[in-house]
Amino acid sequence: MLISIFMLAVAAFSFAKRDAGVIPEATPPSRAAELLGYAAIFLLGIYGGFFSGGYIPMLPAVFVVCLGMTYVQAVANTKLINVFSSLVATLIFMWRGIVDYRLGLILAVVMFIGACAALKLDNLWLRRIFLATVVALALKTLIYDFVRQRLI
Repeated sequence: MLISIFMLAVAAFSFAKRDAGVIPEATPPSRAAELLGYAAIFLLGIYGGFFSGGYIPMLPAVFVVCLGMTYVQAVANTKLINVFSSLVATLIFMWRGIVDYRLGLILAVVMFIGACAALKLDNLWLRRIFLATVVALALKTLIYDFVRQRLI
């Protein structure tokens, strides 16, 4: 539930600062903003290692807000981090013999196509897709948590 609230906060901030991540920053971020960004990335990495879901939508926000990246740069850096974390998890799951290779291959192909398509989009469209996805995922998670607690 906390991750959903953070995701909605990221979306609200992005709506409030319309130029963030769309127009490249004219001035580099302050040293304090950079340190805050690296600390947030570190903490999100720890969270992602333990729980996996929910940290990926917040990484681009940290890259945009704290490190002054555009959405294209932020998504590219997020994908790089996600490749390595997913590779480690995949190797562990393969070792345990619990990987559905057919599903994994389909997912890999679709993600590759999506990444190629994302490179053709400008920052404004990536921002729109990012915000729509973050809000939808946050609301879905909040509704799921609410329904699950009602059933328990």
